Amino acid sequence: MRLRLGAAAALALAQLAAAQDQGWHSLFDGSSPKGWLGVTGKPFPTQSWTIEDGCLKTLVTKDGAEDIRTEDSFTSFELQWEWKLAKLGNSGVKYLIQRMDDWANQEGRQARARGLEYQLVDLYSTDAKDPTRITGALYAIFPPENANWKIGEFNESKLIVNGTHVEHWLNGKRVLTYETTDPKVQASLRNMLPKGSAADAPLATESPISLQNHGSEVWFRKIRIRVLP
Repeated sequence: MRLRLGAAAALALAQLAAAQDQGWHSLFDGSSPKGWLGVTGKPFPTQSWTIEDGCLKTLVTKDGAEDIRTEDSFTSFELQWEWKLAKLGNSGVKYLIQRMDDWANQEGRQARARGLEYQLVDLYSTDAKDPTRITGALYAIFPPENANWKIGEFNESKLIVNGTHVEHWLNGKRVLTYETTDPKVQASLRNMLPKGSAADAPLATESPISLQNHGSEVWFRKIRIRVLP
């Protein structure tokens, strides 16, 4: 007996095959934390993140807030993902990470990636008063241009890192282009190096991708990447 695929299923399989042919691979399977770790390399932090409705979702608790990262590291790549923020939400996607921090305070265990950040934030958040800290910005360095997004709905983002050339895309539009050789970027990266690093210490050009838990609700889904030559 031969089973027939419906038109929608056949189209989905065809699209998946096409994506694979183009070098794309998924970083999140939609149902498990496979491929993801706590940002310092410890097991996936279930006290800070969960899987909900096919998304990686932050948990807002009194037990701390930890970033997560991919198991794999990347140098030149194209990353795509969909995201949704709750009202007053604040998060980000970090890359070219120079160090990981891990500490505890009155709010519990904290763990952060220190790298360049594609900012994600509600315009009504206090952090978004600075144009270099609105959605699509290179956090605290360069503002995006003509960035449009919606809170409480899924948006699409793309990040391209090709050697020293970087592009931030938001909902189908390129909102920022820069070079990592820019003095502002170099200074920021050097400030992220481990404490005690020599003034001429080399910067990391390969790192994992990190998702930020900034103490507010955020959902990530359909995260995929392809390595650039």
